[in-house]
Amino acid sequence: MSSHGNHLILGLTGSIGMGKSTVARMFEDEGVPVFDADAAVHILQGPGGALLNAIEAEFPGSTGPGGVDRVKLGGLVFGDPEALARLEAIVHPAVAEMRSEFLLEHASAPIIAFDIPLLFEKGGESRVDRVVTVSAPAEIQRERVLSRPGMTPEKFAHILSLQVPDAEKRARADYVIDTSGSLDTTRRAVGELVKSLKQSRA
Repeated sequence: MSSHGNHLILGLTGSIGMGKSTVARMFEDEGVPVFDADAAVHILQGPGGALLNAIEAEFPGSTGPGGVDRVKLGGLVFGDPEALARLEAIVHPAVAEMRSEFLLEHASAPIIAFDIPLLFEKGGESRVDRVVTVSAPAEIQRERVLSRPGMTPEKFAHILSLQVPDAEKRARADYVIDTSGSLDTTRRAVGELVKSLKQSRA
């Protein structure tokens, strides 16, 4: 089924507070290279980042010595679909290029994971072979998110309104990793999934 040469490409996704970053690290511990799209954007927009000139030209005053000023840039594109589309036209091709380089770099890996928070929201299923959704019950999710600095119930509700509901993510996923138990339980589930995927590839 893989449309990506020798690799099986996993799309790793999950709503806010579900433990996706933790699970991504567990995949790495199992020897699965993980491409983190958000981290790629941070590099491209950080100090000395490759996209600073293009972003500054399109959105004057939005960058500085520390890279993109996320608050300023956010203010310029928030609620403006046309401005957001102009920003995405700068960022997306650069991320895609970094992803291609990552695939070349890990050409011999049997399984590669793409960490894509908005996989379903942005139609990313077509770019991966299987989808892994990281999930936990709503009350655990809420507790985790509201314990984050600066988070409010209103902000949390807004973020949730922009994300495909967890139940739908679980239904559309090929595999679900439940993070409501202990870290060891989650780690075992990741280990078993990687093992069975490798066996099915062999």
